[in-house]
Amino acid sequence: MNVQSMQSLCNQGPRAAKSLAAAAVKITAVAAIALMATACKHMDEGPKVAGWSLVDPSQRHPILVSQRPSTLNVNVPRGSSGLSPRQRADVLDFAARYRAADAGNSRLVVAAPSGGSNEVAAMNAVHEIRAILANEGFGESAISVETYPADAHGPAPVRVSYLRYVAEAPECGAWPTNIARDPSNVPYANLGCATQRNFAMQVANPADLLGPRTMTGRSAERRDQVYEKYIKGDVTTAKKTEDERIQTQGN
Repeated sequence: MNVQSMQSLCNQGPRAAKSLAAAAVKITAVAAIALMATACKHMDEGPKVAGWSLVDPSQRHPILVSQRPSTLNVNVPRGSSGLSPRQRADVLDFAARYRAADAGNSRLVVAAPSGGSNEVAAMNAVHEIRAILANEGFGESAISVETYPADAHGPAPVRVSYLRYVAEAPECGAWPTNIARDPSNVPYANLGCATQRNFAMQVANPADLLGPRTMTGRSAERRDQVYEKYIKGDVTTAKKTEDERIQTQGN
C-alpha cells in the first residue's frame, strides 16, 4: 500500500479510516512475526556439538592412514634354475620388513610373469621364494601367488609385494587470526597440529592407528597340560622345589 492509497482512504471517511487502521495492524503483526522468526533462526545457529568437539587436536588435525604397495622385483634371467645368494638375501630382508611394518594386516603377494621369455625360470623362482617364506614361518594363508601378463620378447621380473600402511601428517602453519587480540579465547587454528604431525612421522606401524594388532597363536603345549590336570583333578600349578616353597612357622 503506497502513500497515495492511504491518503485516498483517509479522504473517504470514518469507515475507510477503520480499514486503514486494520491494515496497519496486519502489517505490524506480520512484521512482528518475521522479527520473531529471525530471532529464533539466529538462536538456532549457535554452537553445536560438532563445533566444540573440534577442540580435540586429533579431530582438528587428523592423521590420514592409507595403504601403498611395497614391491620387490626379482629379476630372473632365462635358463636360470633358481635364485642367486643375493636374491635370497633380498627376499629375506623384504620378508623381515613386511613383518616389522605390516604386522599381519595384509598378504604377501608373489606375482609370476605369464608369457615372458623367462616364464619357466620365473616359475622355478616362485617355488623357491615360497620355500624361503615357509622356512621363515609364513603360512599358506599369508602368501598369495598370482600371475600378470608379460612381454613375450623379453624377461620379466618376479614381483613380491604387500600393502603397507602409511600415515599422512597434517599440514601446519595456519594462522588466520591474531591470537593476541582474540576476545573469545577459543582454541586457535594451529593448536595441536605440531604434536599430531610429529606423532604421524614417528609412529612405527601406522596400522596401529586404525585398530589393535592381530593376536599371535597361543602356547598349546602348556595349555593342554594344564587342562589335562584340571580334568583329572590334579594341581594345575607347576611343582616347586623346597627352596622355592614359602617356609611358615606355627605358633
